[in-house]
Amino acid sequence: QVQLFESGGGSVQAGGSLRLSCVASGYINSMRCMGWFRQSPGKELEGVATFNVDGYTMYADSVKGRFTISKDNAKNTLYLQLNSLKPEDTAMYYCAADSTWACPLAHRGYTYWGQGTQVTVSS
Repeated sequence: QVQLFESGGGSVQAGGSLRLSCVASGYINSMRCMGWFRQSPGKELEGVATFNVDGYTMYADSVKGRFTISKDNAKNTLYLQLNSLKPEDTAMYYCAADSTWACPLAHRGYTYWGQGTQVTVSS
């Protein structure tokens, strides 16, 4: 099985930055897709950014230009750089992975999930 562990969340002021990390362990060789998702109180879980084995990335329109997803294969770690943070970015951020080639922003497409790391942005 695959285990995912997120870290790097915290509380920052609007305009600040954070870098989230997701370390994958277990049987990860078949994981072709990894992504970041988030959920804030009263809202549905939403896709933030995804990364596939070919390096193709997808971003939600709300974060495009501000967030960057990347992966260090040697460290089995997925990253999300969050810049120019806004209060509406406040959410629990989750790392997810799946063995499929498709890497949609829809959360239903992912099998493995981490427990989440909290990001809080104050104005």
